[in-house]
Amino acid sequence: MPTNRADFRFFHRLRVRWAEVDMQKIVFNAHYLMYFDTAIADYWRAMALPYESAMHSLDGDLYVVKATVEFHASARVDDQIDVAMKCERIGKSSILFRGAIFRDQTHLISGELVYVFADPATQSSRPVPQALRDILTGYEAGESMLHVRTGSWQALGPHAQPVRTEVFVAEQGIPVEIERDAADATALHAVAYNRLGQPVATARLVETGPGVFKLGRMAVNRVLRGGGVGRQVLDALIEAGRNAGAQEIVLHAQTSAQGFYQRLGYLPRGEAFEEAGIPHQEMFKRLA
Repeated sequence: MPTNRADFRFFHRLRVRWAEVDMQKIVFNAHYLMYFDTAIADYWRAMALPYESAMHSLDGDLYVVKATVEFHASARVDDQIDVAMKCERIGKSSILFRGAIFRDQTHLISGELVYVFADPATQSSRPVPQALRDILTGYEAGESMLHVRTGSWQALGPHAQPVRTEVFVAEQGIPVEIERDAADATALHAVAYNRLGQPVATARLVETGPGVFKLGRMAVNRVLRGGGVGRQVLDALIEAGRNAGAQEIVLHAQTSAQGFYQRLGYLPRGEAFEEAGIPHQEMFKRLA
C-alpha cells in the first residue's frame, strides 16, 4: 500500500474544522471516509469528467462495495491535510482506489475504496467500459485529460452551443436572444473536450479592429470550474488569435471572474458596468 506522497499524483487539500473533531480535538473516525469520498469527487473533476453526464455516457454507474480505513496517527483541528488518491487496480467490473491522508510529510491514514460498475436500474455488475479504463490509466500515467479544438462556428457550433446554453441561459438566466448573436458566424471559436468526447468548455474571439480581438462567451461546465479547463481553452484560443494577427485581447469579464483573468495577465480598464443584467469589467492584455 502506498505510504509516501511521491506514490500519488492526485491530492485534495482541506482544513480540519471544529465540527469534525471530538473533545480531544482529534478527528472523529468516521470523518476520514468522508474525506476520501470528497477526494474521489475531485478525482473525477481532475479527469475532466462531470460525474453524472459521464456515467450516463458510459451507460452505468459506480457503487461502493468496500471501504476500509487504517489509522496511523490522528488529524487535529485546524490541521491542513492532503487527501491522496490512486487508482491502483481495475478488474473486470471493479475499481480499487488506494487513499492516504498526509499532514505535510506525515502519513496519518490509509484507506481503500472498491467500486463496482453496474447497471443503474438493476445494480447488477457490468464490465468496466474500455473508455473508462483508458481514462483512469491515462490519468495515472500523467496523460492530458483534455483536447482543445479551434475553428469556425460551422465546425464547432454544435458542440459549443450546448455548453453556452447550460451556463449562460440555464444557469445565469441570460435570455437566449442575447446569448446568441450574429458575431458567432465570423468569430474564431475554441471547444475543450474530455476523453469521452464530451464538450466541457468553450470561448470565442471576434476581431473588432486592426490587431484587436474581443474574447467572449467563455463558458466552463459548472462541475469542472477551478480545475484549469478554462485556462486551456484560453491558451489555445489566444494562440490561434495570435496566428490570425491579434496584438491585443479585450474582454468583458463578469466581476466574479475578474480574479481569474487577472491571474492570466489581463488588466482592468475603465469603470465597471452592467451587461445582460450582470456586473462586468472591461479588461485587456497586449500580446508580445
